[in-house]
Amino acid sequence: MVGGTTLTPAAAATDEAFRAELRAWLAAHPPPAPAAGAVTVERLRAWQRELHAGGWVGVHWPVEHGGRGASPAQVAAYHEELARAGAPPLLGRVGVTLVGPTLIAHGSAEQRARWLGRILAADDVWCQLFSEPGAGSDLASITTRAVREGDTYRVSGQKVWSSYATFADLGIALVRTGLAATGDDRGAGHRGISMLAIPMRARGVEVRPLRQMTGEHEFDEVFLDDVEVPADHLIGPEGDGWRVAGTTLANERGASFIWREQVRQHDAVCRLARECARRGGTADPSARQRIAQAWIDAEILRLHNARTLARLARGEPLGAETSLVKLFWAETSRRLHETACAVLGPQALLLGDDAPGGGRWARDLLATRANSIMGGTSEIQRNILGERVLGLPREPR
Repeated sequence: MVGGTTLTPAAAATDEAFRAELRAWLAAHPPPAPAAGAVTVERLRAWQRELHAGGWVGVHWPVEHGGRGASPAQVAAYHEELARAGAPPLLGRVGVTLVGPTLIAHGSAEQRARWLGRILAADDVWCQLFSEPGAGSDLASITTRAVREGDTYRVSGQKVWSSYATFADLGIALVRTGLAATGDDRGAGHRGISMLAIPMRARGVEVRPLRQMTGEHEFDEVFLDDVEVPADHLIGPEGDGWRVAGTTLANERGASFIWREQVRQHDAVCRLARECARRGGTADPSARQRIAQAWIDAEILRLHNARTLARLARGEPLGAETSLVKLFWAETSRRLHETACAVLGPQALLLGDDAPGGGRWARDLLATRANSIMGGTSEIQRNILGERVLGLPREPR
C-alpha cells in the first residue's frame, strides 16, 4: 500500500525490481565524492552523462522521449536510492525536472527533438528565469518585455534568484508580450505573459552572481538588454505562458521526494552526536530530545510525500496541498541543522577543513534560510493553504 493506494502484487514486484536494478547500478557506478569541499561542474556533468548512459536520467519521462515511463512509486524509489548512495544533485536538474515535462506537455515536435535529448545528457544545462526584483512570488507582476520583430523577439528586463545561470546554456523565461493589467482587474496580469527559451550566451545577457551569507553563490541575477531570441524558442502559444508555467511550477513543488535526504541528514547528525559523546559529551543537554524530534519530523515528511505519491498513482492532479510539503520541509531542514550546531556547541562556529565536518553544519544552517524563500516563500505557502485548502477569506489587496 502506498499512502492509501493498494498496489497489486505485479506492480509491487515491478517497483521492487526497479529499485533493485538501480541499487545494483549505483553499486557498480558510485557517485562522485566531493573533492576539496565541492563537486565541480565538470564532474557533475560527467556524472549525469554516466547516469544517462545507464538509463537513469529523466526516469519519469515517457519512454518515447528518452525516459523510462517510471511510475510514481518508482520515481520515489529513484530519489531514495540516489540519496542513500550519497549522489549529488543533477547538474541539469532544472532541465530534467522542470523544462523537460514542460516541453513534453506544451512544446512543439521540433522543440522536443531539439532539446530533450540534450537535457538528459547534460549537453544543455538550463536555468529558470521567472522571479524578478519586483515580482518574486507574484509572478503576474513581471515586467520583462519581449517584443516580436519578424522571426525574432527582442527581450529586455531583469531576473533574479536564478540557480545555475552562471553556466547555463538556456533559460526558461516568463516574459510579457502583452500589456500588464491595471486597476482592479484581478487576475488579468496573467494574460499577456509568454514563455521563451533564452540562449544564455546571446549578446545582451549578463549574469551576476549573488553572494550568499555562506560566502558561496548558488543564485544569480540576470540582466537582459535587447536580447535577440528566435521566435521558434516560444514555448506554447504567445500570451499563454501562465498556463504553460503551471506545468513548470507543479513539477517544482510537487515532484520532489525529499524525505530520504532528510533521513540521511538525520543519520549524519546521529553520528555527529555519537562522536561528540566519545569526546566528552555534547554542548546541548537536550540533544537527545532534539534528535528524536528530528526523526519524527523526517517521518512526518515521509508521510506527506506518501500522500503526494498516492495522488500521482491514482492519476490525480497535485493540488494546493503540495504547499504543505514545501513549507514543512523548509522548517524541518532548518531545525535539523540547528540541532547539529547545538550538538557541536561553539565548534559549530568554525569553518574550513579543520572544523568538524569541514564546517558543513554551520555553512548548511545558513543555507537553509533560503529554503523558506526559494520555490515560493513560506508566507505565500501559508496563504495558499489558508485560502485554497482551509477556505479562509482572501487577504485584502
